Amino acid sequence: MSSSIPRLGRRLSERASTWPCNVCRRAQPQSQSQQTTQRLSQQLHSRSAAAGGSRFASTESRTAAQKARQQAMAPSMARMKEAHDRRNNTTMFYTISIILGTVAFSYGSVPLYKMICQTTGWGGQPVSAHESSYGGDIASRLQPVTDAKRIRVTFSASVSDVLPWKFTPQQREVRVLPGETALAFYTATNNSEHDIIGVATYSVTPAQCAPYFSKIQCFCFEEQRLNAGETVDMPVFFYLDPDLLTDLNMKGVETVTLSYTFFKAKYDDNGNFKDIPSPQV
Repeated sequence: MSSSIPRLGRRLSERASTWPCNVCRRAQPQSQSQQTTQRLSQQLHSRSAAAGGSRFASTESRTAAQKARQQAMAPSMARMKEAHDRRNNTTMFYTISIILGTVAFSYGSVPLYKMICQTTGWGGQPVSAHESSYGGDIASRLQPVTDAKRIRVTFSASVSDVLPWKFTPQQREVRVLPGETALAFYTATNNSEHDIIGVATYSVTPAQCAPYFSKIQCFCFEEQRLNAGETVDMPVFFYLDPDLLTDLNMKGVETVTLSYTFFKAKYDDNGNFKDIPSPQV
């Protein structure tokens, strides 16, 4: 009994001596685990920071790339101004072209209309007889058709209100065969105290007869200067084309009227003569 007590005391003392070591042993793994945990957290923090930085950098790079694309696609002010000036120049060019074309057409319409009407007889205009119209031989058309009925040609004359002239035909009518030439005269008198220049226009009725009424000599569309109180005779040399006999539109036409109207000649600022438009039939 007594011997067992000392043994128990020694055991207790040995265990007591080993307690601090066990505590140290237990504390040491805990400190290592804390250190490991700290290292892991630091590594995670550094990785997350690096990942965040890379994400931020990639976002900035994408934004910069988008801005660069937008700048490349968007036209600069200089390019926009250049395109705007080009459009303005094109519009101005077309506008000037239209204005010039309109002016040229207005100046050329009267002689062009006159030429077409004298060639085709449109608008009641008699056809001017030229050698080229009949293959270089007008005489071949001047063969009276003796078995045809004579056509009555009457003459009419008038003057504009601003022209102090007296203008009358010397004969009221003539009767001609198709292909037969005829000569008629008009008389014009200047009743004013000043010299005046006049211009005459003409027409033929009915209109379907105009292509067949051919003038060899005429005073129309030419400046006629009459001194104060002067009187002049103006001849008209014409014939009716024999082709009218084969035209169904001329069937039943027995009377043709040749009308002349005198206008006072007008001049522009440069002293050039301004054509008088032909009267509408």
